[in-house]
Amino acid sequence: MRFDERQKKIRQYINDHNLDGLLVTHLPNIRYLTGFTGSAAMVLVTESETFFITDARYVTQAEREVRGRVVKVENTYPETVGETVTQARLRRVGFESPHMTHKQLRALFDRTPEPVLFVPTEGAVESLRMVKDPEEIQAIRRAVEMTSEVFEEFVQEIKPGVRERDLAVELEYRLRRRGADKLSFDIIIASGERSALPHGIASDKRIDRGFVVCDVGIVLDGYCSDMSRTVHVGNPDSRAREIYDIVLSAQLNCEQHLCGGMKSQAIDALTREVIAERGYGEYYAHGTGHGIGLEVHEAPRVSKTADGQVPAGAVITVEPGIYLPGWGGVRIEDVVVVTETGGEVLTPTPKDLMIL
Repeated sequence: MRFDERQKKIRQYINDHNLDGLLVTHLPNIRYLTGFTGSAAMVLVTESETFFITDARYVTQAEREVRGRVVKVENTYPETVGETVTQARLRRVGFESPHMTHKQLRALFDRTPEPVLFVPTEGAVESLRMVKDPEEIQAIRRAVEMTSEVFEEFVQEIKPGVRERDLAVELEYRLRRRGADKLSFDIIIASGERSALPHGIASDKRIDRGFVVCDVGIVLDGYCSDMSRTVHVGNPDSRAREIYDIVLSAQLNCEQHLCGGMKSQAIDALTREVIAERGYGEYYAHGTGHGIGLEVHEAPRVSKTADGQVPAGAVITVEPGIYLPGWGGVRIEDVVVVTETGGEVLTPTPKDLMIL
């Protein structure tokens, strides 16, 4: 991964915002900048150096993994940050305001002598993470392909009488056995009327005739996947086929017409208008998608309320759905690389309605 290049861009951010340094505390951002895979650290990037601050549990790991000078925490993180800021003669230090609590910030203030000024910042690293480099896209592709392969082998386990919870456990077991580090979120298995719940985490309900929404993702080498497929147990009636076809048409319309530089709201409209035109707009209960990478939900958001554009190089989900309370629902989700001229769908699992 291109850690030196990423840190260089943060130094440009520091210069552009009249800062002497940036304190990074969000672990996915720390991994993005340094390669660190542990669970406790802070990173202080200055115009000339990167200080990697961690405690005794991770010093050896950090010395092996990270790009930057490793600073061991002797007492507390705020104290060590304060000492490092003082030694580096910094005066204006940015911090990630969405990722620090008031208590953490107060402790930092108390342990850093004046005249240091801590300046709130937002999105410095996330704006870089939005555009993936080729290595990141390959990492996401591997996670997506593993998820798809395992799901396609697993899907025949969906049978009448089996509990949703047991299916989720079996799917997770197969994914971990194949090599997944962990799940990127709790598996959704929602059947029958429960398929109308967009986030219907697997329950004790037993599979019966009707739709089953399956939404699953893994983390592999730090990068996430996310896919949804909806299958039907038993022969679907005309209404079920209609709903499924509308959702699939909406998704295909989006995947075929999105491109880099489009506004998030315009990409969302590519799914939303198809569903609305068929009379189901009020039953589309969420946005079209979200960015995916080191986190399963990250920038950019793709919804009717999202601001900004989706740049070429972003990797997003496209996941329209229709949810009819008391009846059921359908969602189909792919991971898509946004390019200058269109989109590359990474998810290989077929989308024709599967009847079990």
